[in-house]
Amino acid sequence: MWKITIHEEAESEILEAARYYEDRAADLGLAFIDEIEKTTQRISENPMTCPLVGNEIRQALVARFPYSILFVIESNKHIRVIAIAHHKRRPGYWRERNQM
Repeated sequence: MWKITIHEEAESEILEAARYYEDRAADLGLAFIDEIEKTTQRISENPMTCPLVGNEIRQALVARFPYSILFVIESNKHIRVIAIAHHKRRPGYWRERNQM
């Protein structure tokens, strides 16, 4: 398995989305976090199965929710999550994070 670190802005995106869903229905925010965890687990097991959406950035779709986890593969079996992006909000806003 690969080690995963999450960009601090991506962490904020997870919490923001979870709060949004929790305000809509009880335990929906927890369900969102659970799906994020399942998706990151899938990424850590086999990141190369996720398609490229740029030169280095890969995308994994989150089940049940209109979000993707965007990440880059770094050296020594390390993955860096750069964004938890909604499919229809602010397309491409996360692209500059790969340079950070």
